[in-house]
Formats: sequence, C-alpha cells, structure tokens
Amino acid sequence: MSTMEIRWHGRGGQGVVTANEILAGAALKEGKYIKAFPEFGAERMGAPIRAFARISDEPMTVHSQVYYPDAVLIIDPTLLKAVNVLDGLKEDGVVIANFPEGRSKMAQVLGRSDRIYAVNATKIAMEEIGKGMTNTAMLGALVKVTKIVSLDSIINEMNAKMGGKLSKDVLAKNLNAVKRAYEEVE
Repeated sequence: MSTMEIRWHGRGGQGVVTANEILAGAALKEGKYIKAFPEFGAERMGAPIRAFARISDEPMTVHSQVYYPDAVLIIDPTLLKAVNVLDGLKEDGVVIANFPEGRSKMAQVLGRSDRIYAVNATKIAMEEIGKGMTNTAMLGALVKVTKIVSLDSIINEMNAKMGGKLSKDVLAKNLNAVKRAYEEVE
C-alpha cells in the first residue's frame, strides 16, 4: 500500500464520523500516516453526509477531500439510489455497502458487478446492538475487504476511543458487530 483513499457515505446521526475516526486511530497506532475528516455543511439529522480518510505508509502532502477513492463505504442502503456513490471511484476501487438484499441485487442497483461487497450490517446491528447503528459493523467489513488495518487494531481503537463513552455491555455489543460483519461480508 502506498496511499489508500476512502470515502464514507451515510446520513447525519448514523456514526459515519465516529467510524472514520476509529479507522484513523487504528491506522495511526499501526504507524501509518493518516488524514481523516468529515464534510460539513448545512447537514441535519438524516441528511446525506460524507467523510474521508487517507491512510498511507508515507507522509502525505494532499489536504483536499477525496475525489478519487480506492474504497467507498455506504452505511445507509438508501443512498445507493439517492446519491452517486460511484463518483470518482478508481477503476480498481471497491464498494462496500450495508445492503441487506445481497451482492447480486446490489450489482443490479449499481450497474457494476466487480469489486463490490455487501453485508447486512442492519441485521447485524439489530441482533448484536439492539438498534440499527451500522457504523461499527461497516468497519469490520472494510477491514476484511481492504486489509487497510488489522481487525485487532480496530478492536483496540474502539476499546480506547469508546471505552469511556459506552458501557462495557454496549461496547461489547459493538465489538461483536464488527467481528460479525468481518465474517459475513460477501
């Protein structure tokens, strides 16, 4: 890996920014260089939002948003039809989506069948966490597909970042969601 550029798509309140920060923290602890930031505007709860990350083995001089991502993550499946999630995606880029209907249906929606990955993060979140917060599950899928950081690094960063904010029980449920999505992404 030289530099991997990632763009997240979600809706306000779905934890896109938090997931991006966990990813960045895990990469930093692995000794990588990072730039991670959300795109802010007049967003409100439920409005489409984006977040960006650059992760590299070398120092970076680019400070702009990610225009040509290597990976696109979609936390909210309704965004596959609402926004152009493929905009700027590199030819060999990957799409990882919370898409309960599976990979073949996702290919029909996107008009693309190569390098796409689906995971039912909503089901995982409901079963593991008890509510539809899919951001942590999507981290598991991202790590499995891209190998950008290790699963252990994500787990360690979640413990460090969220340990003081969430109860031990809720944190454990989120960690289970990460692990399940890692295993179930197709």
